[in-house]
Amino acid sequence: MRDIKTVINENAVLVENALKVFLDKKSDTTLYKAMEYSLMCGGKRIRPFLALEFCRMFGGSEDAVLPYAMAIEMIHTFSLIHDDLPCMDNDDLRRGKPTNHKVFGEATALLAGDAMVFSAFECALSNEHVSAENKLAAARELALSSGADGMCAGQMIDLEGEGKKLAFDELLSLHAHKTGCLIRAAAKLGAIAANADSDAIKAADTYGAGVGLAFQIIDDILDKFGSTEELGKPVGSDAKNEKTTFLTFMSAEEALEYAKKVTGEACAAICKYDNSELLIGFAEMLLKRKN
Repeated sequence: MRDIKTVINENAVLVENALKVFLDKKSDTTLYKAMEYSLMCGGKRIRPFLALEFCRMFGGSEDAVLPYAMAIEMIHTFSLIHDDLPCMDNDDLRRGKPTNHKVFGEATALLAGDAMVFSAFECALSNEHVSAENKLAAARELALSSGADGMCAGQMIDLEGEGKKLAFDELLSLHAHKTGCLIRAAAKLGAIAANADSDAIKAADTYGAGVGLAFQIIDDILDKFGSTEELGKPVGSDAKNEKTTFLTFMSAEEALEYAKKVTGEACAAICKYDNSELLIGFAEMLLKRKN
């Protein structure tokens, strides 16, 4: 098996180059500059990685999945721009740099996030390497995972939960929507691009759900015990905003064990498929991340 970190970096470069080509074709306006600022300021590119690797695992081509990998990163970046706004989490740092609204102002940041959503669908629906049916399936997945039944629903639960303690099942619902939906979508988009069957798409969905939950649990641990230097954003924001986290219900050690459990369930969903070792190793690596 290839070194996972090397593959992550190679995939990140691949997606960033494709995003740069997309942006270079656009007009040199303040709006596109604001979009480019957040899209090209680094990040782990986990969601594009999952789309690419699920497509490869199921025998699909890089060309077929790359527009979907770009689209999911655009949706994710839109969510970060809006999440950082004063009306949301009011954060000053993202990926070690000033947040979009700190550089371009709140109104431009809001529009940059909005425009990113439509650019994501532009990428997905302009995919020349898949069938029309495939494009529609991918666009539907993007819409469902991002909107009022997906990520936006999770953000709403998050906002309504500030200043009060959520029940544990409410916390699970929050993260299943806010974080999990896009991670699940990334995995499924990879399977869709490879024309995988319904069982394979279901396996990708199960993997994404487990990895997404584990990712959030580790995020909660890092927000309390990590460092601003390693994370590239302020730590302690959960406590500052009086948010319910997994550490509200369990110790850091118990939370880590819970993350290991759901990671095991994620890996079990795909272990029967050839070439699943990389994605299994990736899920296990996320448990040890520091940023």
